[in-house]
Amino acid sequence: MQELQKELNLLEEGILNIGEVLNIEEKRSEVKKIQLQMAEPGFWDDPGSAREVVARLKYFKSDVDDWDILHKKIEDLKEISSLQDSSMESEINEELAKIRKEYENLKLRVLFSGKFDDSNAILEINSGAGGTEACDWAGMLFRMYFRWAEDKKFKFKVLDELRGEEAGLKSVTFIIEGERVYGLLKAERGVHRLVRISPFDSNKRRHTSFASIDVLPEIKEDIDIEIKPDDIRIDTYRSSGAGGQHVNVTDSAVRITHLPTNIVVSCQNERSQHQNRQTALKVLKAKLYELKEKEQAKELEKMSGKKQKIEWGSQIRSYVLHPYLLVKDHRTNFENHDAWAVLDGKIDGFMYAYLKYRSREKNA
Repeated sequence: MQELQKELNLLEEGILNIGEVLNIEEKRSEVKKIQLQMAEPGFWDDPGSAREVVARLKYFKSDVDDWDILHKKIEDLKEISSLQDSSMESEINEELAKIRKEYENLKLRVLFSGKFDDSNAILEINSGAGGTEACDWAGMLFRMYFRWAEDKKFKFKVLDELRGEEAGLKSVTFIIEGERVYGLLKAERGVHRLVRISPFDSNKRRHTSFASIDVLPEIKEDIDIEIKPDDIRIDTYRSSGAGGQHVNVTDSAVRITHLPTNIVVSCQNERSQHQNRQTALKVLKAKLYELKEKEQAKELEKMSGKKQKIEWGSQIRSYVLHPYLLVKDHRTNFENHDAWAVLDGKIDGFMYAYLKYRSREKNA
């Protein structure tokens, strides 16, 4: 029982530390403020604004409730174990095993410390050189993220797509909405490499294909990114993707070019030209914010004289389907031999390995 008490004391100390890192008391105060706000007359008069407030409440309350429940479980088990009742040893060990698991899960939340980690994520997949092979690989990756989002009950919406001439996708832009989506998916940014026997090669030769993935947080309105009307050119064109009955009749698709940076964004899968325009502006805003962050990082590098790692656009992961099955992340060395399960959306292990890797780098 002394060893048990010692472990419980360590767990209690650990959860108190987690509480400080997660700012539990600040979030507890925020929960009370939001609940008071929701009780005010007219709160639901603006449904869009109300939904954003409710989402914030859910986010804060999730951390507070989970932390409170686990802290109470540890305190209760400490009290029970102090009774020195050997007849309860089996029940105590069973409860301790549950607490250990919940504790490890709560520790993972500390890894989501980035500014936009709780945001929705905008993803862009672009096929590399290689024609049909590369387009098919981009299509496989698109399906992988769709299955991942589907398994987690996240919302998934395609914004723009350009299909390959024979198969797959030349490029596709889509948004995934859910809790801490960007915090997870930022691990996927970079170049993904596929090695397989080509289904398009009559000689059954082994081919290597590449596709790049960009991941952006959905930028909320309160972030200061100004887009001047004179700085953009808006073109409309006929949508080429699947859509409603009018999609191929009217020029509802929108392409926006930001003239100072030459950034181009498109959206064609919303119901109207106005909605496509608003969604394209949202993607442009995310790209401009990302560009601003990169420029600031370069300035800091010049001032400090410290050369930062260049990870953007580098090859991050290989998916080998021949002569053996293996998916390996080259940053973390995390690997999974069940390559088909990974391509079916089982990618959480790679995401958490990356988050832990980044956490260790920051603390080094």
